[in-house]
Amino acid sequence: MDVKLNTIRLVWVLSLAGEILNNAVSFAVFCVLDFVDFILCFVYKVIDFWIESQWKPCYCSFAKQHIIEGDNILVSEECESKIVCLTSTNLQLEDISDTLYSRPSIVAQLSNFIINDLNKTKKTTVTSTFTIDSTIVEVLRGNVVPRWSDCDCKICNSWTSSSKDTLFVKAEGLKDKAREDVIFIHGFISSSVFWTETLFPNFSTTVKSTYRLLAVDILGFGRSPKPTDSLYTLREHVEMIEKSVLEAYQVKSFHIVAHSLGCILALAIAVKHPGSIKSLTLIAPPYFPVPKGEPATQYIMRRIAPRRVWPVMAFGASVACWYEHISRTICLVVCKNHRLWEFITKCITRNRIRTYLLESFCCHTHNAAWHTLHNIICGTASKLDSYLDTVCNRLKCEVTIFHGGDDEVIPVECSYHVQRRIPRAQVKVVENKDHITVVVGRQKAFAKELEKIWKRSKCD
Repeated sequence: MDVKLNTIRLVWVLSLAGEILNNAVSFAVFCVLDFVDFILCFVYKVIDFWIESQWKPCYCSFAKQHIIEGDNILVSEECESKIVCLTSTNLQLEDISDTLYSRPSIVAQLSNFIINDLNKTKKTTVTSTFTIDSTIVEVLRGNVVPRWSDCDCKICNSWTSSSKDTLFVKAEGLKDKAREDVIFIHGFISSSVFWTETLFPNFSTTVKSTYRLLAVDILGFGRSPKPTDSLYTLREHVEMIEKSVLEAYQVKSFHIVAHSLGCILALAIAVKHPGSIKSLTLIAPPYFPVPKGEPATQYIMRRIAPRRVWPVMAFGASVACWYEHISRTICLVVCKNHRLWEFITKCITRNRIRTYLLESFCCHTHNAAWHTLHNIICGTASKLDSYLDTVCNRLKCEVTIFHGGDDEVIPVECSYHVQRRIPRAQVKVVENKDHITVVVGRQKAFAKELEKIWKRSKCD
């Protein structure tokens, strides 16, 4: 009994010591990263001006008040941000995540303290209840040209040679006389090859002769357009999918299969087309219920990017989410040179493995990744509850959720949170699989599971 008790105490002590060490190291590392990102801000301004003869806007600067002559302005009040789009017929409000320009850091807090201290010595007057972020104004004005740090290869820029302003869609199966359609939506920093290189070859001949399989590259990723004047909001993503898939292929009713960030887009589409959804399959949905009184966007950012060095996936997410210029540097090194990394990988492995996941990971711009991460993952935090309630109450289709038991990107609890909002949803946890291997590596088994789901929908 004493040995067992001592073992429990030892485990508790080691766990506590590990947590303290992780917190201490994380604080030191992220203090350094705060400073590095601060320095990189000025470095990139100089390089951008030297190469492209103009300054590049970023979200490091403080929000400023602007009066602009264009049709779009951004207003922000009490952590709620919206774009006001003035058109000839109506006034549209489009949500923008305040996490784009409100990410507390040691450097930012120190700067705020100094500026606030200086302002105390001056008489100030409030001229408006709204503030407008200068960077978003510049983006909406279209003053942001393609960056020198983005990849210029044919794959990443194939959309520039096409006159069509639509997303890239890989279609397989019956084209004209398909009985049913299935739309596949990939996750963050990915592309349609996540589906076409894994699931598509493993579907049965019956499925290929019955269904039309449509895998889309979402806006800003893969072979789809990567506009530099876009803020990659939920509305833009959803409307482009509607235009490029539903309208272009005349899709009336359909199944949806979505992974990670794609689950949010899938839910938004399902809510807009409740009578058209035949089944909804979500893989690792990033749903974190927001406690009452918490700013939704900031809460989600802290959950997915906790500013911790361990586990490694949390560290990677934190760097991608908190640091605009460090993440741009990563895109410069990795994405712009993805052909080099693919070549090195093939040389090391003697071309024994396919590099489609590497291509999928690298085929995007920093502008697209940065805005999509903040405006979709963080910016939709206050909407997901209503989306899930709509799916629960208005949609009658089958809802199935798959999640890797070892997923360190999106914890398994997220799927169970979805199930609490949609009690009829079935959660299937795949043991010993993570965020990617829940599909990749078990594509044959997963393809069969999808076929069963679609077959059941016919009987309902």
